[in-house]
Amino acid sequence: MKLLIIEDDQHLSETIRETTQALFETEQAFDGEEGLFLAEQNIFDVIILDIMMPGMNGYEVLQELRKNNIETPVIMLTAKDGIDDKIQGFKVGADDYMVKPFHREELLLRLEAMVRRAGGRFRENILSFKELKLNLKNKTAEINGELVKLNGKQFDLLEYLINNKNTILTKEQIFDRIWGFESDTSTTVVEVYASNLRKNLKKYGYDSYIKTFRGLGYMLAEDGES
Repeated sequence: MKLLIIEDDQHLSETIRETTQALFETEQAFDGEEGLFLAEQNIFDVIILDIMMPGMNGYEVLQELRKNNIETPVIMLTAKDGIDDKIQGFKVGADDYMVKPFHREELLLRLEAMVRRAGGRFRENILSFKELKLNLKNKTAEINGELVKLNGKQFDLLEYLINNKNTILTKEQIFDRIWGFESDTSTTVVEVYASNLRKNLKKYGYDSYIKTFRGLGYMLAEDGES
């Protein structure tokens, strides 16, 4: 899963990254504008957002995200513990609120609870789409009890599609999520893996659920008709 940390205190940001690295792949932004830009890519499972930042503050970042219908769960961090500050945070769309300083263990527990509520992988180790089951712990897939042979990136692609079913994912989003922003390859690799994934699912009739939107990206659709 991917976590975005928007925090101008680089030492604290690095501490959060180290604390969460066993559970999340992290991206870091050190001001509100950069954080908003990254968050608008809509490829994160959860965002940790500081409130008091120079320039664009956390309230403004979150307000823009919610205005643009980006519903990524957000934990707000602040040195303020007044009830008015918390109310403002929840009013603009925060999902949770933590006051600095905080215990690392509490942050992890809150992140896990938030991902569970959003339907993420902490709920269980099995991700399902119709009769297709993905075991997230051992990276295996099966349909009607029969093992489906997928390589690592194909599994990751299928997992991402299932987690965002009925939503068009652009090739850029898929590339950034699975190969990473700093990968040396290009987005054409997405087309190759999507094609190979379809071939491996064709035996079971599940290739028809992966829709191609030319020049844009892919979607896993509940309706498998062409």
